[in-house]
Amino acid sequence: MREKKDFHAIRNTHYAQRKDAKPDAPSGRERIITQQETEEDVILNISLRPSKLKDFVGQKDIVENLRVSIEAARKRSEPLEHVLLSGPPGLGKTSLAHIISHEMGTKITATSGPAIGRAGDLIGILTNLSDGDILFIDEIHRLSKTVEEFIYPAMENFEIDFVIDKGPHARTIKFSLKRFTLIGATTRSGLLTAPLRSRFGLFYHLDFYDPEDLVRIITRSSKILNIQLDKAAAEEIARRSRGSPRVANRLLRRVRDWSEVKKDGRITVEATEESLKSHGIDTMGLDSVDRKVVAVLHESFDGGPVGIESIAATLNEEVDTIVDVVEPFLLKIGFLKRTPRGRELTKRAYEHMGFKAKGTDRELF
Repeated sequence: MREKKDFHAIRNTHYAQRKDAKPDAPSGRERIITQQETEEDVILNISLRPSKLKDFVGQKDIVENLRVSIEAARKRSEPLEHVLLSGPPGLGKTSLAHIISHEMGTKITATSGPAIGRAGDLIGILTNLSDGDILFIDEIHRLSKTVEEFIYPAMENFEIDFVIDKGPHARTIKFSLKRFTLIGATTRSGLLTAPLRSRFGLFYHLDFYDPEDLVRIITRSSKILNIQLDKAAAEEIARRSRGSPRVANRLLRRVRDWSEVKKDGRITVEATEESLKSHGIDTMGLDSVDRKVVAVLHESFDGGPVGIESIAATLNEEVDTIVDVVEPFLLKIGFLKRTPRGRELTKRAYEHMGFKAKGTDRELF
């Protein structure tokens, strides 16, 4: 029963996010590396997602602190404090929300910031929560200002004052709520308002995963999906997964397809390299969009510095795609650096791409 509820919650969140989400790439070009969960991800993640903290791989400090907070809340028979999870897409924020629900033994209701368009939508969700239930809001930084104002008293006092009618006929209706836990997830914590951020009791920032942890995740997923996987192949997939479990699982499925059609079904290093090459993913995990960002910085802006809006306009990309998906990884691997004047390529990026500095009167390094 819980799995069915979780599936519908995840699926509804997915479609709510897609409703007005900005595309990751221009029309006609699909990406394996994307900030949005695909329909395939939504379905498969139900089976791949761990249900207990002890099964969650990586983010050791966060997992341990959550374990203590959950155990303390259970001993006091109280709901967990409101939790804010931040970090790049695909690192496990949604998985942690569902794990918290499972560990607390409560129901989770999942939605997203863009899906809550009116205050009435929020009231309908909150009034249906029971004691200890969890409300998970993905992309919480995209809540409208009006809706956000209603969340404040709900988080603090577990009540909402709703004004109906206007002028002399205006009257206030007070909704008393059960004590619930709000878990917010965001990829852009800097866009959260200070009043909203201050109402969360627990703050956790998820960082990119080490290759060793990704190998463990890939190996676990391969067993669940009944995939024959060589250890060396798992290590190769991990190296190209951009530090993201979501990308790792997605690449595993693409390599599986390639191996089943082109090979004997077993995933080897050779099959992995051939498959990922066919998808345009290089040895560093860069795909075509990443390489185009680097190339544009080199060819159009002489390596930078340049503003992010100029890069996006030149590429005909959404600014959010570059900021949320491309830039964090390029910064992590040392291909890009931020300066007061804008983004600038580093020596590592030039070496990896095989570029030479333009002009003879300027030294980039």
